[in-house]
Amino acid sequence: MRLKNWTRFCLVCGLLVYMEAKPLFSQNPGDAIKTANRPWAEIQVQDAETGRGIPLVELETVNNLCFVTDNAGRIAFQEPGLMGQEIFFTVKSHGYEMAKDGFGFPGVRFIPKAGERKVIKLQRKNLAERLCRLTGEGLYRDSHLLGYESPLFKPLGAGQVSGQDSIQATVFRDKVYWFWGDTNRMSYPLGLFRMAGATTPVPGPCFDPSNGIAFDYFVDKSGFARAMMPIPERPEGVVWVFALCVVPNSTGKDTLCAHYTRRKGLAEEIEHGIAVFDPEKAIFQPAKTLPLTETWRHPSGHPIPFEENGKKWLLMGSPNPNVRVPATLEAILDPSQYEAFTYFSAPSPKRPVDPALSEEKKPFWRWQKDLPPTDSKTEHKLFKDGTILPEHACFCPVNVSDPKERIMLHSGSVRWNAFRKKWILLAGQIGGKSSLLGEVFYAESDAPNGPFSHATKVLTHDKQTFYNVCHHDFLDREEGRFVHFEGTYTNDFSGNPWKTPRYNYNQVLYRLDLGSKGLGLR
Repeated sequence: MRLKNWTRFCLVCGLLVYMEAKPLFSQNPGDAIKTANRPWAEIQVQDAETGRGIPLVELETVNNLCFVTDNAGRIAFQEPGLMGQEIFFTVKSHGYEMAKDGFGFPGVRFIPKAGERKVIKLQRKNLAERLCRLTGEGLYRDSHLLGYESPLFKPLGAGQVSGQDSIQATVFRDKVYWFWGDTNRMSYPLGLFRMAGATTPVPGPCFDPSNGIAFDYFVDKSGFARAMMPIPERPEGVVWVFALCVVPNSTGKDTLCAHYTRRKGLAEEIEHGIAVFDPEKAIFQPAKTLPLTETWRHPSGHPIPFEENGKKWLLMGSPNPNVRVPATLEAILDPSQYEAFTYFSAPSPKRPVDPALSEEKKPFWRWQKDLPPTDSKTEHKLFKDGTILPEHACFCPVNVSDPKERIMLHSGSVRWNAFRKKWILLAGQIGGKSSLLGEVFYAESDAPNGPFSHATKVLTHDKQTFYNVCHHDFLDREEGRFVHFEGTYTNDFSGNPWKTPRYNYNQVLYRLDLGSKGLGLR
């Protein structure tokens, strides 16, 4: 390499290291851009332990005006008639606690004045720390109004997106590809219902996800996120893509594929099959249509590569890997190649399908091709009716904080963790105490398919939903000690009519410290 080129190479590498290492967002009020006659009073809600601003904190006045903090925990307050006089704000946030006054009200009183700053401290009760909202409009709205520099190139949102459902993400061709389900726009109540997508560089070791992720959306001529699986010849219904897999094709070239479903709504499926991503057109295209009766012989959940006895598999299922298929495109397209993890016996003309159990009611788990997989919901029913003993359940862990409770798991993901040297599970719970789908549990096992015997609650949402939890292992930091996961925050399925402004129906990112003693695992 010539000296001139080597020098240029070193300068570029140095710049990249600087960009990753530079603190992108300061919590110091002195770093705000000074603008004369700025009318806003600044309120920032901080984590009492870390000093970081807390997103998704609601401040409500006695006449029910509600203000919600942005990604830096800030509110730009300017309310005619309320400036310069004492105001009481009730303060609340999922998993955080505000000290109560003598009458039991959790809040603060102060006089908001233009150009002045008020800091409010909250104690975090969740083990997981809320970092930021990843999608939607106005990510750093209040900080922008107050004159602060933003860590994102587009601090008010990208792709003209106002809301997005259920993330799927994987590394492919030296980029991270991100795909979402239904996507809302500001220009009309009906949005995009055929998957939105974006890319980002693969995060380096110095990248800090806490300030957000700068998505480069695939957009149409208007600038709004475009369809990633349009299927123009079949315009009826919504299209969702699940279970991204990167596997070699017949020539050994890495191929991105997934399971797709076309539906009239949440319930009625009219088509499903395997889709393959075309990198040149940047869209998914159907590669194989499956019978509607085929319910499990296809990719599902968030697949993980796994090698056993020299053979490479993809393990899949949500949240627990209970289906496997050889890790090739040819096998993924062939339903006969799929195997399910179960302890049910094969049916016969004289006997229905029953669990295969020992005299102690201990299940005989096995991989086989004929019967569907056993999951958390099935196991929960089996030990409730006494068919199996609770301690023999593989996918219904004991709640560490309440040993009498067995957790019925909803969607989630399993990943290998180098720090714990375990396979770790992060998944939602069905039927939680604070909300139907708002609580998230952590568990671990020596094997990717369990058993996951004990679980610790790391996250809770009061009468709101946080579903389709996904741990992004490419965001793990400090050799896996800090893991990052996201989910869809919404009032759907919660019974609560309150839709949190800007946050509702969007993705929120959390960080969990696996070195925390609070995990309480064996």
